[in-house]
Amino acid sequence: MVKTILDNFCVKSGILCSKCEEKLRRGLVTELDLKIIKILSELEKENPILQDVSFHKSAEVGNTLAILVDKRDISKMLSYGGKILRAIGEKTGKRIKILGYGGDAREFLEELFNPFSILAINTIWLPDGSTETKVILSGRSPRRMPVDFDVIRKLAKEIRGLTLRIEFEKA
Repeated sequence: MVKTILDNFCVKSGILCSKCEEKLRRGLVTELDLKIIKILSELEKENPILQDVSFHKSAEVGNTLAILVDKRDISKMLSYGGKILRAIGEKTGKRIKILGYGGDAREFLEELFNPFSILAINTIWLPDGSTETKVILSGRSPRRMPVDFDVIRKLAKEIRGLTLRIEFEKA
């Protein structure tokens, strides 16, 4: 069974007990999380490798769905030649991005910006007391972007509370 903060019975039945209902009310779990947990539980029947996956959170921005799992579980989610990701994408109608839960900001940003290489990450302190994270990517800005930077900015803000400034620099 996919590991979550919810009880296994609640996940299987689709009916939340009072403890799990309280987690939903407090915002520890969202409706989107419930939907993704249910999809992963269904996919577990054809893909037994999902039984050991620890799901933490999901975030949706536009046409992209980010799923946060334990770092050690990223390879499991990407296994079977991407079959699991395609199945989740078909069920949700979204592009899927698998990210590691926890770790430092650099690891998170490297996963988020994949396939780009990050040269540097700097913190910019603004006069109003807020901060921005400046990410400098290697090379020139390609004509056809493999990733949407607006989606990346919104995901970084929603998941980690980071405000990003993205630049390219020739190596």
